[in-house]
Amino acid sequence: MLIKDNDTRYGTVSRILHWGMALLMLVQLLSATAHMLFDETPFEELLWPTHKPVGFLLLVLIAIRICWALTNRYHRPSSVSLSAKLGHIALYGLLAVVPALGLLRQYGSGRTFEPFGFPLFSGFEGDKIAWMVQPGNLLHGWLGWILFMMIIGHIFMVIWHKRSSTDEDVLPRMWR
Repeated sequence: MLIKDNDTRYGTVSRILHWGMALLMLVQLLSATAHMLFDETPFEELLWPTHKPVGFLLLVLIAIRICWALTNRYHRPSSVSLSAKLGHIALYGLLAVVPALGLLRQYGSGRTFEPFGFPLFSGFEGDKIAWMVQPGNLLHGWLGWILFMMIIGHIFMVIWHKRSSTDEDVLPRMWR
């Protein structure tokens, strides 16, 4: 079992982080869709309460993933192109920024936050902290939907490379 990444494929840690986060992002997509399209239905009542704790978990995991990627930066498969490299940087950035904006908004609103029962911060009395709440209100949702579109693009490009006779099949790097 290969723990660390190497020049031809990603190791176990990278693959667990990648596919685990992919599964959690699917949960986020379902919960956001339920909240947007099926408000006040049993579907939304089932999924929406998971949105904030799973978002926090994703924020922790992307921090771990970035640290792991930096630790392995000289031992990872090389990007197939500059656009692939920039696309991955954008994905990592949005995976960090979207939940960070949600967390900032949560704190600035004065509401307590206890993901999975772990007290992260308590609420406060008084006015909301506008400079914390406004960026989240303005950008969290929009950037979240952009992130999902980029993930769809990421999946499309993996399929493209798999089916192309001239491009390298990149799926075996992350799936074995």
